[in-house]
Amino acid sequence: MRNLLNRKNKEQLIEDLKTEKFDRITCSFYRYINISEPEVLRDELYIKLSKHKILGRIYIAKEGINAQVSVQKPKWKKFIEILDTFDALRDLRLNHAIKHSNYSFFKLIIKVKHKIVADGLKDDDINLKKTGKHLSAKEFNEAMDDTNSVIIDIRNYYESEVGHFQKAICPEAETFKELLPVVKNMLKDSKNKKILMYCTGGIRCEKASSYLIKNNFKDVNQLEGGIISYKHQVENQNLECKFKGKNFVFDSRMGENVTSEIISQCHQCSNPSNHHTNCNNQACHILFIQCKSCQNKFMGCCSRECTEIASLPIEEQKLLRKELSKAAPLKKFAKGTKPRLKEIIKNKSRSI
Repeated sequence: MRNLLNRKNKEQLIEDLKTEKFDRITCSFYRYINISEPEVLRDELYIKLSKHKILGRIYIAKEGINAQVSVQKPKWKKFIEILDTFDALRDLRLNHAIKHSNYSFFKLIIKVKHKIVADGLKDDDINLKKTGKHLSAKEFNEAMDDTNSVIIDIRNYYESEVGHFQKAICPEAETFKELLPVVKNMLKDSKNKKILMYCTGGIRCEKASSYLIKNNFKDVNQLEGGIISYKHQVENQNLECKFKGKNFVFDSRMGENVTSEIISQCHQCSNPSNHHTNCNNQACHILFIQCKSCQNKFMGCCSRECTEIASLPIEEQKLLRKELSKAAPLKKFAKGTKPRLKEIIKNKSRSI
């Protein structure tokens, strides 16, 4: 069987992209559909997509597919043809990025997962044949003006921190699995109100709306195509944009501006910033918001402690990580809840 893995390192992959003569289209898609043999689909899809240098991250499970991809513009038609060769992927709704990038993805990764969106639910906790009413951008705007409406962000805290809809409830949840029971509890007194939910591209709202309906919420609605589609509709139809700030995305861009407002702060100096980064100390790699000034001051790290480690030769860093992991397993605070995140950074670098 062909090797279904790209073994080049990140630097080599970036150099490959620099030699390309075409711009790329970044898009996402999902579909909840029964896939009896996800491993077979994974292998066939990888072979066909990699042949045409299509990059991205795709998760396949028995419940469906969740994908973000980067396609060379001249290969776009071929990409659609490839999708249409699979019954499960024919006639998908594709969500084009708000802002395209040639470097959104560096390689193609297709993984078979237990679920395409980890939810922590039992099979009978939701029925994906019964989801919320899908609203266009215009309909969503009008619904937000209804005094009986409650707007809820179905994303993790670090996403809503840099951008969200006006008057939206933004749960302090780190994962979708954690978010669902939190949302149910936060809305327990709003079962007879008009629930308006939104996420990045719509995939999480499908499960969240079904979950609320299962828990006897009466009027559940979701933004069709999520924030990404909303931005396109607002521009194309000259609508008022009620989303403020930046839309967090799960690729190398880490975000795309919906509006110019910066509604978040640098986690180190508290100056306005909406730039997410991972700590440059690979033993930490915490995701946090950092302004350009602190990025220069701390060399892309979250603290002086991490700056000192990241300044060491790479072999010394690897040795240090190995020694520390033997003494006490390293805990990567990949995201952490917002209050804890700021406290971690504060404790690691008292002089900030």
